[in-house]
Amino acid sequence: MKALLNERNVFAEPAGVGVGLRHTHYADFLAAVPAVDWVEVHSENYFGDGGYDLHVLETVRHDLPVSLHGVGLGLGSATPLDTVHVGKLKRLADRICPALVSEHLCWNEATSGYLNDLLPLPLTDGALDHLRVRVDTLQEALARPILLENVSAYVRFESDQYGETAFLAELARRTGCGVLLDINNLYVNQRNHGEDAISAMNALPPHVVGEIHLAGHSVTDIAVIDDHGSRVTADVWTLYEYALRRFGHRPTLIEWDTHIPPFADLLGEANKAREHQARLMDLNQGP
Repeated sequence: MKALLNERNVFAEPAGVGVGLRHTHYADFLAAVPAVDWVEVHSENYFGDGGYDLHVLETVRHDLPVSLHGVGLGLGSATPLDTVHVGKLKRLADRICPALVSEHLCWNEATSGYLNDLLPLPLTDGALDHLRVRVDTLQEALARPILLENVSAYVRFESDQYGETAFLAELARRTGCGVLLDINNLYVNQRNHGEDAISAMNALPPHVVGEIHLAGHSVTDIAVIDDHGSRVTADVWTLYEYALRRFGHRPTLIEWDTHIPPFADLLGEANKAREHQARLMDLNQGP
């Protein structure tokens, strides 16, 4: 299986620009196929055996590729891997046949209980060994490689031996997984910790990046918060253009999960991503 995963380490589908399928916009998706190339859903919202949410997803998947994006597994947790959760994810993946499956580089559970957050890991050799086993286990269960997303972190650890993207690059080398590169998270960490977003991207081999996320954030007196509640900022668009030059035209998602706007506004952000892609393509082709 490991050899197969390594052979599939280039993630080429789906192409173009996608948006999140959120309950607020179900009616827009059911009325007509929208002008997007694919959709992403939070996997855990569709773990049930039936219901309206799963009906909508099964309807949409007939017209658009689907990416399953997990927010609850917490692969980096020190507690045993949640095999019930993995089983539900496998059942959903078998049912939907997603183009991509992704999780986060985070932990969320301790022996004292479950925390509903994407908490950053110490970026150490020990954490790499721990995650290698768990990523291998998940990929074996799903019979497919996964993508792991860099997270917005509000603390860093003195014990860190890697930058986050260098850590992800090494994990990808050991397991055959790919990377979901969240550009907004890079920017948030740059603002909060002084980490250089360009250097972080340079630490990733281009072939391991299988998807890109773009989102808005809020600026407070204490920190920049990754809240997915507004338009993509000019600084993040600039970083996206660098990502396109380094990684090529990877599937790009517009994330907007709080203060969700009318669907037309979401499509407007998707069109901006297409404009950036087209401009970079024109520049690469030259006169």
